[in-house]
Amino acid sequence: MGGVAEVVVATTVLESKEWYLAAYVPENVPTSDHLKLRTTKVSLEHNLIPDQHVVLQTLLISVDPYLRSMMTGRVGDLYLPPLQLDKVITGFGLGKVVKSKNSNLKEGDIVVNPYCPVAEYCVVPLDFLQKIDPTPNIPLPNYMSSLGVPGFTAWVAIELIWNPKPESNVFISAAAGGVGMFAGQLAKLKGCRVVGSTGSDEKVQLLKEEFGYDDAFNYWKESDFDVALAKYFPNGIDYYLDNVGGKMLESVLNNVNKGAHIAISGMMSQYNTIPSEREGVNNLMNMIGKEVKMEGFLCGTYLNRYGEFAQQMEVYLKEEKIIAKHKINEGIESFLESFVSLFSSSNLGKVIVQVAK
Repeated sequence: MGGVAEVVVATTVLESKEWYLAAYVPENVPTSDHLKLRTTKVSLEHNLIPDQHVVLQTLLISVDPYLRSMMTGRVGDLYLPPLQLDKVITGFGLGKVVKSKNSNLKEGDIVVNPYCPVAEYCVVPLDFLQKIDPTPNIPLPNYMSSLGVPGFTAWVAIELIWNPKPESNVFISAAAGGVGMFAGQLAKLKGCRVVGSTGSDEKVQLLKEEFGYDDAFNYWKESDFDVALAKYFPNGIDYYLDNVGGKMLESVLNNVNKGAHIAISGMMSQYNTIPSEREGVNNLMNMIGKEVKMEGFLCGTYLNRYGEFAQQMEVYLKEEKIIAKHKINEGIESFLESFVSLFSSSNLGKVIVQVAK
């Protein structure tokens, strides 16, 4: 991706397309009946911009599975605040300052926004914005992947929750996805043996040839996860990063070692079903005899460590110890298609919508 073009503003009012939640999605994947695109107006009049706010032109939007859990309309079913009907959807994004009412940010500055409206332009407070200084060594899409929510989630699991010993046996599900590809690489840098599960033969090759996994398997080709895990982990599993839940989690509990540690960052296999139809885990008693620790986490809880993470990850990227693979879809109009694609096996790497260059 090349440099960021200068924004030329010839009017005091900008038209901005934005995605909003038109109807809740209790089950299955969202459609155009649930997520809709509309056009709004964003004023550049100085007096109409609140103090300590900026007008941003959105450059990139990270497309992440966690948003699905916020669309159900079931308050008790959520681990994050629900999205509101008729309100613009928000996610992790990268933007360029068009107008500013704060001396610390000027026009042309590039900022990361963890609560970025899925819109072409927006007016946002400075509270969570982080200015970045792009360099040729780190292309901008990396701020949505290796330096964004996926990379930070993987780092929290590997560095803060686990900190595994060398030669530990690590298993990662959804291993070719945004979180999985970085988690595996970080675990390898710790000296671990890492195996991943993914949804296609092409992704199996990607994990082994590009991301450095010791082994990987296509879960669609495995009729019995217990047998598969026993094959790939003859000495048992010490650490498991769960991104899918369901039957895979149940099989992991049959193959863990004493004192194993399971970190749960997502349960993609369960997002599109109503609670009464979700797959249960029937062998939790294994946690007692094997003294297993299972811990769910949100990377937002660890935002006070983001600076440490970013510093370490930037070094890894510059030294090419960590690589990222992106699926970049052009235009704000592609958001719905991009989001739905997360729940298939069609993507290789982190899905990003490029709103503007």
